[in-house]
Amino acid sequence: MKGYRYTLPVLALLVLALPALALELDGPRRQGGLLHGSVAPGSKVEALGQPLAVDDAGRFLLGLGRDAPADVTLVVTAPDGAISRHRISVAARDYDIQRIDGLPGNQVSPDEATLQRIRREAAAVREARAARLPERYFDSGWIWPVTGPISGVYGSQRVLNGEPRQPHYGIDIARPTGTPVRAPADGVITFAGPDLFFSGGTLIVDHGQGLSSSFLHLDAMLVAPGDRVAQGDVIARVGATGRVTGAHLDWRMNWRDQRIDPSLLVPPMQEALREP
Repeated sequence: MKGYRYTLPVLALLVLALPALALELDGPRRQGGLLHGSVAPGSKVEALGQPLAVDDAGRFLLGLGRDAPADVTLVVTAPDGAISRHRISVAARDYDIQRIDGLPGNQVSPDEATLQRIRREAAAVREARAARLPERYFDSGWIWPVTGPISGVYGSQRVLNGEPRQPHYGIDIARPTGTPVRAPADGVITFAGPDLFFSGGTLIVDHGQGLSSSFLHLDAMLVAPGDRVAQGDVIARVGATGRVTGAHLDWRMNWRDQRIDPSLLVPPMQEALREP
């Protein structure tokens, strides 16, 4: 009889724990973070006002953009139709804001012809990012595409003549022109533009489930759209093309329309520089 004494309390604890098992999340719950989620196979998940891509094993991604709200709710619909809501808290970040006044107007606001070019290029980039390959190429893990001094950080922003500019969504790594750029994870090339107005030579790698990397200001691209690449493959060379002041790689990442921080996926740069 002594053994049965603990059976009911244990069962009660297991029942109470079941709702927590409906959703598992791993990753930094902060602005710029990428979360890896898991639910029961066959479940549906919604967050940030859109359905998420859930694979046959119940795995999905959720990216938290630069200005993600303090609370994000995930709605999980189980295979039997039961609905559960899970609120996660998102830590805010402080971003470097730089104000520059007294600039000539043509350095702040492009003319109409240039604006039309910028819009065409932006539309082509959006189309490439909309590919949404279902494969989980990112399961290869992550490495820095280039190692070196970090000259620009995620989330920073300039205010020119009192007008806020687009925030900087990438990590700038200062390296000489011609330095090899390696694929940070497995993926498929979806865009290769040699001369975009702002970003110059631009390459996009789709890592699957709405996650992509963009590499800007390239001097040369060594792959083409449709090419399958593996982590560590040399895909391009650092340059100083587009609107820049010197040679560097600008590495950016998107999960769907959310701009995430690439530096949260890789070891600190100082550790990477110490690797043989």
